[in-house]
Amino acid sequence: MKVASIQMSVVEGDKTATIDKAIENIQRCEGNDLVILPEIWNIGFMSFDRYLSEAEDSTGQTLKRLRAAAKEAGLYLHTGSFVEEKNGKYYNSSYLISPNGEVLANYLKVHLFGYNSKETQLLSPGDSIVTVGTPLGKIGLATCYDLRFPELFRRMVEQGAEIFLVCSAWPYPRLEHWLMLNRVRALENQCFLVSANSVGLNQGIQFVGHSMITDPWGTVLAGAGDKKLSSNPKLTWVSCKPHGNSFRPWPIVKIG
Repeated sequence: MKVASIQMSVVEGDKTATIDKAIENIQRCEGNDLVILPEIWNIGFMSFDRYLSEAEDSTGQTLKRLRAAAKEAGLYLHTGSFVEEKNGKYYNSSYLISPNGEVLANYLKVHLFGYNSKETQLLSPGDSIVTVGTPLGKIGLATCYDLRFPELFRRMVEQGAEIFLVCSAWPYPRLEHWLMLNRVRALENQCFLVSANSVGLNQGIQFVGHSMITDPWGTVLAGAGDKKLSSNPKLTWVSCKPHGNSFRPWPIVKIG
């Protein structure tokens, strides 16, 4: 299985241009099986003043164009997240798209971030654990701050997850937390973890980048620094083959 993590920056104040850049990066990833984008990449996580005005529903341009891009490239696509309006509420919403352009799963971020952030003021939290079976393995979805909550990942494992996909907009100065939590969540659950983090500046805040692919032993198989990888997103692809529980070094222990 070939996996690509697209680590990219926002085109400040230009949503359409940022979507164009993401689509170009996805096209460069043709030949991969699975591609993932960062968190609220289309306007920038820190653009709180645009959350409500730029929110979309499931028929909006972001999801529509990403579904078409996944189909054209013939790959599974984690859309990263964007602000989505559902029934009068706003969510940090991400999707998994099939190589046919079909929606396989939708995850609404459960743990919203409130420190120097307006996410908790503007958005509503999701309340569901999301895993989905694919020919690549069973995939569990999470977003950024979720990484600090191990129980979410254990519940995904209890549903059979073999691969965690984590989109993020993780900022400096908490780089060491990011590096550690990616590896710990993979190791303690004996799953692969693929993350795509934002990079560059957004509203004066610097994201840490360092997107990575981690194996069930907690070993980083591929990783990036804090620069954008839009010119060659395949810098972060790696071959990994989950086969049920056979790649796990020891059995998962279920407590309670």
